[in-house]
Amino acid sequence: MTIDSHQHFWNYELPKHDWIDDDMSAIRWDFTPSDLAPVLARNGVDGCVAVQADQTTAETDLLLDVAERHDFVKGVVGWIDLRAEDIEARLDRYDGKAHLKGWRHVVQGEPDPYFLLQADFLRGIGAIGKRGYTYDILIFPHQLVTALEMVKLFPDQRFVIDHLAKPYLKDGYHDGWAAAIAAFSPYENVSCKISGLVTEGDYEAWTEASLQPYFDTLFEVFPTDRLMFGSDWPVCRVATTYDRWIEIVRRAVTQRAPEALDAIMGENCARFYGL
Repeated sequence: MTIDSHQHFWNYELPKHDWIDDDMSAIRWDFTPSDLAPVLARNGVDGCVAVQADQTTAETDLLLDVAERHDFVKGVVGWIDLRAEDIEARLDRYDGKAHLKGWRHVVQGEPDPYFLLQADFLRGIGAIGKRGYTYDILIFPHQLVTALEMVKLFPDQRFVIDHLAKPYLKDGYHDGWAAAIAAFSPYENVSCKISGLVTEGDYEAWTEASLQPYFDTLFEVFPTDRLMFGSDWPVCRVATTYDRWIEIVRRAVTQRAPEALDAIMGENCARFYGL
C-alpha cells in the first residue's frame, strides 16, 4: 500500500492565492481530483491525504466533499481557527466527519516568533487532542525551537512536521536545521513528512545529490516508523514532477532502510492518520 501523505487541491483565484508568485507560475491553475488521479495511478499510489492550503473552513468543507466523492482521497487535514474562544463549538460542527483526520495552521506565515506558544493557540491544540485529531506542523527552521516547546506540552498529541520544516536548501543551510530537528528525536509522538524539499532549493538548479545530507539527517533523527512519504503536489511541480520526486524518495529509503520501504511509503501514514 502506497499513500501520499501530503497533497493539495484548489481552484486558483486572487487574492486568495497571491502566495503563488511569478516564479511559481506553473501552478497558477486549478488542481482537482481529476488531475491527480492519473498521476497517482501511474506511480502506483493507492491513495492520498488532502491538506489545507487556504486558511478558511470553507476549504475544509470543500476538501471533505472531495473526499466523500473520490475514494482515493483517504483523509483530510483541514483548517479551523484554533485560537477561537468557542473552539469546542466549532469542532462540534465536524463531529462524525469520518474523512477529517487532523488540522493545520500556516504557522510559517505568522510574524510572531512565539505564535505556537500563545495561550489561545495552545488551548486549541488541547481541544483537538481530546477529540483524537492529529496536528500538522508547518514551519520554517527558525520556528523549530518554539515547535519543540509546544510538543513538550502535549506528550499524547500526534504531531507531524511537514516538509522537514523547510530547510533552506537553496542556501545550503543544513547544520543549524539538523541540530534543531534532532531535538525532536526523543518525542515518539512526533513524525516527519519526506515532502516539500525540492521547492526549498533553486527550482532549476537543484540536484538529487544536494538532497542527500537532508535525507541522511532524517534517518539519523527519526526511527523509520515516524517517517512518511508526501508529494506536496501540485506545489512540487514548480521544481520537479511527481514521478521524479516519488522515485527520489523511494531510492533514498531503499539506500538507507530498505526493510522500511513499505512503511515509509504508506503504512506509517495510514497508521498516523487512522486511514
